[in-house]
Amino acid sequence: MTHTKSREIRLKNRPEGLPRETDFELAEVELPEIGDGEILVQNIYMSVDPYMRGRMYDRKSYVPPFQLGLPLDGGCVGCVIQSKKGPFQVGDYVLGMLGWREYFVSDGRGLVKVDPGIAPIQSYLGTVGMPGLTAYAGLLHIGKPGEGETVFVSAASGAVGSVVCQIAKLKGCLVVGSAGSDEKVSWLLNEAGVDAAFNYKKVDDIIAEVGNHCPKGIDIYFENVGGVHLEAALEHMNTHGRIVVCGMISMYNAIQPVPGPTNLAYIIGKQLTMQGFIVTDHFDKMQQFYADMGKWIAEGKIKWKETVIDGIENAPKAFTGLFKGENFGKMIVKIGSDPGN
Repeated sequence: MTHTKSREIRLKNRPEGLPRETDFELAEVELPEIGDGEILVQNIYMSVDPYMRGRMYDRKSYVPPFQLGLPLDGGCVGCVIQSKKGPFQVGDYVLGMLGWREYFVSDGRGLVKVDPGIAPIQSYLGTVGMPGLTAYAGLLHIGKPGEGETVFVSAASGAVGSVVCQIAKLKGCLVVGSAGSDEKVSWLLNEAGVDAAFNYKKVDDIIAEVGNHCPKGIDIYFENVGGVHLEAALEHMNTHGRIVVCGMISMYNAIQPVPGPTNLAYIIGKQLTMQGFIVTDHFDKMQQFYADMGKWIAEGKIKWKETVIDGIENAPKAFTGLFKGENFGKMIVKIGSDPGN
């Protein structure tokens, strides 16, 4: 079968505040014939991630901003359906960064073959992919957990937070998580195996709630949310505690500057280490991550949740849903059927 057209999602407007579906547009494009040394990939799943919100601003950051009128990009898993390049054969599953489109032609640069025998292919966008590596590198190489330490994780049922919780348990830590629904709290307790969890939307005083669940204080806080969660963590951090700053999703859509925690001075008196990080700086740990994660999954020690939205036309809805708490675990979009099955 010859594929001549592909649909893609483009950025139509730069959002102000919470992105709207009308900030995006669906377009159809003609696909070129593949040449020597090229392959044609049919995307099956694509990822939507909170960091993409920052790329919608026209400002300098650690990744270039998305351009108006051009397709967005992001993590994707697809299947090679045509090949004129030796290392990639028809039927190979590949991981890349050309999501938000149904098909793409590539010379193979930036693509990595994935093994569906380790985990389902969509998991390479979550637990076995960038979110999983983010959790792995952030906790183990920045947080450096020790057995018996207390780890507090915000957005604990999310794609990153849920993996942080489970790795921390594997390292012998006491783990406390915050999530945004009773269903998510139940999963954290009964499936992910955390020691305590609470629904922050039902709590009047998050600072007190964190203290109730962390009577010995916090040694590591894995920060995904910002705002009052950070203030609560600072209040209960132990001396020489570590704050691993992965994200602050509560602030991403703010139109006006958001007030910071009132207790930042604790960083001095408690001699805390607070470090932000970008997962791309930890790609050198990828092979060890794959080895460890593959082993843990095979042993049944890592579990995950996914929210799957069908259809590329619904990708903007999936993306905006991230900021409304509509995802349970990793939010992904199923773009098309699997030509390999």
